[in-house]
Amino acid sequence: MKKAIIIGASSGIGEALVDFLVNDGYVVGITARREELLIAIQKKFPERVFYKVMDVQQTDKIEQICTDLCSTIGGLDLMIISAGIGHLNKNLDFSISDNVVKTNVSGFTCVANWSMNYFQKQGSGHLANISSIAGLLGNGIAPSYNATKAYQINYFNGLRKKVKKLKLRIHLTDIRPGFVDTAMVKGKGVFWIQPVDKATKQIYTAILKKKKRVYITKRWALIAFIIRLKPSLF
Repeated sequence: MKKAIIIGASSGIGEALVDFLVNDGYVVGITARREELLIAIQKKFPERVFYKVMDVQQTDKIEQICTDLCSTIGGLDLMIISAGIGHLNKNLDFSISDNVVKTNVSGFTCVANWSMNYFQKQGSGHLANISSIAGLLGNGIAPSYNATKAYQINYFNGLRKKVKKLKLRIHLTDIRPGFVDTAMVKGKGVFWIQPVDKATKQIYTAILKKKKRVYITKRWALIAFIIRLKPSLF
């Protein structure tokens, strides 16, 4: 039986992915800060889903929690990092930026490194991360969010070069959503916003195909092309 862990599974895309994995025969480990939400998910699939409370900002605890959760579910084939935050910060309040960096940079890096080391020792594995198309350009009202997503994209590029150089049997999938209708998306009239179920279906398909990178939904690949071609338009 296949084994997967989702970091940040208490809501949104992370929560929706639990259903896809369980229906596809996985035993799933889930983590998040809010235990009551994890319990509610676990009750839906009591024999297939197991949880550990984890705050990715507490990087000193991540490795042990991931190790314990792997032991609980009996191994690991797929790690999905879905923990991420973003806040509007028009006044450049450092505490807001620092909070975003602690989750999207420090927490992400700790989980990614642990996963890579685990898979390298095991001899195989698949690491997927929910980054964002926002990582392709700056943002005047949420600068830390876009900057941290750019970090994730480039970190994954570095990991991919490591895998190629060492000829490791590790797959890396960089998932770059546009706007998805989750609690993190703020504001009315958001451009091309998509429901969680549609976005998650495309995300899971990309994971199954072990794609290197994918834009969610697919139309955002056009925006990404235009950004690379003419960044001054944005």
